[in-house]
Amino acid sequence: MGAGHSHDHSALDADVGVSRMARTITSIALAVVAVVTLAGLVWLWPTERASLPEGSTLTAEGIDVVAGRVVALEACEGVDPDAGVQHACAMADVELSEGPDAGATVPVELVGVSARSGIATGDRLQVAAIPGGEGAVVYSLVTVDRMPVIFVFGALFVAVVLAVAGWKGLRGLLGLVISGWLLFAFIIPALAAGEAAVPVALVGSTAIMFVVLYVAHGVSMRTSSAFVGTLLSLIATTALGAVGVWAARLSGISTDETLMLANLLGELDFPDILTCSLVIAGLGVLNDVTITQASAVWELRAAGPHLTRRELFASGMRIGRDHIASTIYTIVFAYAGAALSLLLVLSLYDQPLHLLLSTEQFAEEIIRTLGSGIGLVLSVPLTTGVAALTVEGAAGGPLSRIAARRAV
Repeated sequence: MGAGHSHDHSALDADVGVSRMARTITSIALAVVAVVTLAGLVWLWPTERASLPEGSTLTAEGIDVVAGRVVALEACEGVDPDAGVQHACAMADVELSEGPDAGATVPVELVGVSARSGIATGDRLQVAAIPGGEGAVVYSLVTVDRMPVIFVFGALFVAVVLAVAGWKGLRGLLGLVISGWLLFAFIIPALAAGEAAVPVALVGSTAIMFVVLYVAHGVSMRTSSAFVGTLLSLIATTALGAVGVWAARLSGISTDETLMLANLLGELDFPDILTCSLVIAGLGVLNDVTITQASAVWELRAAGPHLTRRELFASGMRIGRDHIASTIYTIVFAYAGAALSLLLVLSLYDQPLHLLLSTEQFAEEIIRTLGSGIGLVLSVPLTTGVAALTVEGAAGGPLSRIAARRAV
C-alpha cells in the first residue's frame, strides 16, 4: 500500500533518547486509537454480503463459466476489417477443457472490444455456457484468462522486492497482504452493504496504517511518531475531501461503473463514497512521507544532539520541503494516468477550458487530486512536529540535566 523507505533504524532507535512524557502520551493515544479502531471494525463489519436485486442481468444463475483454448480465429463474414470498434467482429473456435462438453470445439463470437483486444490462436479464454432453446447451449466470451501473466508479474515483483529490500521487503509484502485483505474483506463489503462511507474510510485506513507501519518498520517510537502524523493527516484529508465534494456539488456518479452501481444499489451515499475513495487513494504516498519525515528527525537528533526542538523541526522541514517537491507531482500524475482515457475524450470537445474543468468527471478527479495533495503536504509539518516533540531535548537542556541527575 505504500512505498516506505527500507533503511534499518533499529540501532538508531536505541541511540536516540525519547522524552518520557512524549512516550507516555503517545502510548496512551495509540492505545485509545487502537481500541476505537477495533470497536469500529466490529461495529461496521458487514454481517452479510450485499445482494443484487432479484432478476438482475448480472446474476449468473444457470450459467456455467468454463475454460477453453482458441484453436482457430477468423473475421466475421461481411464485416469490414477496418470498421470501428463498435462494428468489429471475429469468430473463434474454442476447445473446451472443462464442463460437460470438455474436449469439444465450440464457436465463440468476439464482438466490439474483444475482437480488437489481440486475441490469437492458443490463448486461453473463460466462456459462459448459456442455455438456449430445445436443450441447445450457446457459448459466449466472459474474459481472456490473464492469470498466468498476472502470476508471472506478481512473482517477479516479489522476487525484486526480496532481492533489493531483503527482510524489510518481506515485512512490507506481509503488510501489503494484510492491508489488501482489510480492503476486500472490510472496506468494500461495508460500503456495498450501505454503511456510512466516511467512518468506514477512517476506520479502515487507520487499521491499514497500523498494519503497514508497524509490520514493515517495526514497533518503535519512531514508527509511532509516523503513525500519529499519518492519523492527523488522514483526519485532515477526510475533512477537506468532504468539504470539497459538498462545495463542488459532486454526485459521485460520473462513470459507467458508478451509474451501474446506482441502478443496482441506489440507496448508497455516492458523495460519501467519493470522499472515501479520496482518503484511500492517498494512503500509500502518505505512508511514504510520514515514515521518511520521522526517520529524518531521528537521524538529525542522532547527528546533532545539541539542536533545540525548534532547530530540529526547522531542519526536518527543509528535508520535508524537498520531499514534497518530488512527491506532489507523483500523486497528480498517478491520477492523470488513471484518468488518461477521460482526458483524451475531454480534449476532443470544442469547449472553453473552464467548462471542461467544471464537468463532473473532470471536477471529481481535480477535487480528489487536490484533496489528497493537501493532506500530503500537511503530513510533513504534522509528522515533523510530532517527531521533534517525541525525541529528547537538546544535550545540556533541561530534560538532559534531569536524566543525568536521575542516572547519578
